[in-house]
Amino acid sequence: MYRKLKITELNRISVEEFKEANKLPLVIVLDNVRSLHNIGSVFRTSDAFRVECIYLCGITAVPPHAEMHKTALGAEFTVDWKYAKNTIDAVNELKEAGYLVFSIEQAEGSTMLDKWEMDATKKYAIVFGNEVKGVDQEVIDNSDGCIEIPQYGTKHSLNVSVTAGIVIYQCAERLMK
Repeated sequence: MYRKLKITELNRISVEEFKEANKLPLVIVLDNVRSLHNIGSVFRTSDAFRVECIYLCGITAVPPHAEMHKTALGAEFTVDWKYAKNTIDAVNELKEAGYLVFSIEQAEGSTMLDKWEMDATKKYAIVFGNEVKGVDQEVIDNSDGCIEIPQYGTKHSLNVSVTAGIVIYQCAERLMK
């Protein structure tokens, strides 16, 4: 028999405990993501897996914002974030800080997510692109590689927040081992 847990039984940590907790060696980069709901959803997923930081780049909105809060549910106040006018500047900053940078994109030579291997001793930054245009080619050119989610239907297109959820979960699974 299964009994649904009450919110008081979920062992949630406080905002202060979250800020002090060890984070996944993972940074999320949003490259010109326009939807406030998508941005909020990425914050919420990043909170769930204790992502280190989110870079909000270009036209990507920054907190606080009521529409973002609808999906972030406060995660925009727990997860650290930075703004960069240009995504390429964020990528260069992360590479200089020792991060391996991977773009999530359907590209020639991309590695399928289920085949991608991560080294738990390294730090990673993952770039997610605009809802229509994807990741900018200049960003792809400056990435250490491209990761693609295998898809088997007719669309071969996932919402950016769904994509982020899948990728962040896979990264957490590999980096927490």
